[in-house]
Formats: sequence, C-alpha cells, structure tokens
Amino acid sequence: MTPILLAFATFISTFLGGLVSFKNRHQMHLVMGFAAGTILGVVSFNILPEIMEMVHVVEIEPVYPMLAMVIAFLFFHVLEKLLVVHHSHEDTYTEHKHPNVGIASALALIGHSFMDGVAIGLGFQVSNSVGILVAIAVIAHDFTDGMNMVALMLRHKNTVTRAKWFLFLDAAAAVLGAFSTLFFTLSPKFLIIYLGCFAGFLLYIGVADILPEAHSKHSSWKTVALTIVGAGIVFAISQLAPHAHA
Repeated sequence: MTPILLAFATFISTFLGGLVSFKNRHQMHLVMGFAAGTILGVVSFNILPEIMEMVHVVEIEPVYPMLAMVIAFLFFHVLEKLLVVHHSHEDTYTEHKHPNVGIASALALIGHSFMDGVAIGLGFQVSNSVGILVAIAVIAHDFTDGMNMVALMLRHKNTVTRAKWFLFLDAAAAVLGAFSTLFFTLSPKFLIIYLGCFAGFLLYIGVADILPEAHSKHSSWKTVALTIVGAGIVFAISQLAPHAHA
C-alpha cells in the first residue's frame, strides 16, 4: 500500500498548488508566466529525457514518440481553433476565450495526473527505491500541475467553482492511477507514445497559449523572471531525481 500512501501526498501537493493560483488569481499574468516556465521545464528536463532513455531500453524507433508529440500539438491547435474564434484588426488582437478549451486542457492534465500515479505504482513494481524516487519527483512537480490546472481553467473564463472541482479531480487522479497498478502492468511502448503525446500537449498550452496570454496585457520583467524561475525549479527537481518517470 506504500504507492497508494505516496499518491495521497501527490493529492496534497496538487491541491496546494491550485490554492496558490486561486489566492493570486488577480495577478494571473504572474501565475501564468511561472506556469509557462514550469511547463517548458517539465517537457525539456523530464519528459524528453525520459523518452530518450526509454527508446533504447524498449528498442523502439525515436520517430514514433516524436510523431506522437507533433500530432498532439497539432490536435490541440486544431481543437482550440475550432472552439475559439479569433478576430484580427489593424492594431488590436481580440481573443474570445471559450470554457470548453479550458475543460479540454484540464482533462488532459487529469489524464497526466492519472499516469503520474501509474508511474509511482509501476516504480514500486521494479523496486522500492525506484518507486520512492518516482514518487519524490511526482510530488514535487504536481504542485505546479495544480497551479497550471487553475490557471488554465480561469484563463478560459471558467467559474471558480468549476475550477475547484477540476482541481479536485486532478489531485484525485494520481491516487486512482497508483491504485490501478495493483491490477495491471503497463506496456513500456504504450508509455513512450503517451509521453510523446503529453509533451506535444504541454508545448502547445505553454508556448502557444499560456505564455502569450501572460504577456498580452501585463508584460513586465516580473513575468519574464517568473518564467525563468519556473523552468529553473523543474530543472533542479530533475537533477535531484534524474531517473524518475514523468
């Protein structure tokens, strides 16, 4: 039951991160700047290195997870353009945010949190030491996952109440993921493709969605600094637990 107990720690970490976003929702440009940095860091220092390591172990062509990353990026790009209407004018850019875009992004984050729990459970199937390393990395970065969840929901004009419910689902998903590993083992090849898809999703919402929004009305050196800090924190975490799964 150790994986389940550690997954509850990720629940707390995610929820606390979300509460930080709620408390600072009137300064969301700063929160989004930090969130964009953490997203870039997770992709660069956590997910992509994990993919590069796993392709050699599993003996799968690297092009497949990279293809999954591109497809996921384009899928969310098309999805957002279908749900959100953009109007360009001479000197202004007006964006009509749609709650469904926030919900779609939130569901993807919930799926990732579930896989975080799966990673903890599978880590313990290898050994206790591997499981603990995975759990430490997940607990650390789930704090920023909670922040990202709330930032995405509020950024797309969802209500605070709805954002709280999705934050709860995001936090609970890791516990359910860890519990599920008591009943199955996950194919490494499937995990690699999943990691590629999630990297594409994160790159899209970080680079094409959150970061431009963070600088659209309140661009400042503080926002830039927090983006750098966010990426730096994830880099530090990745160095403390370099072999942990995303």
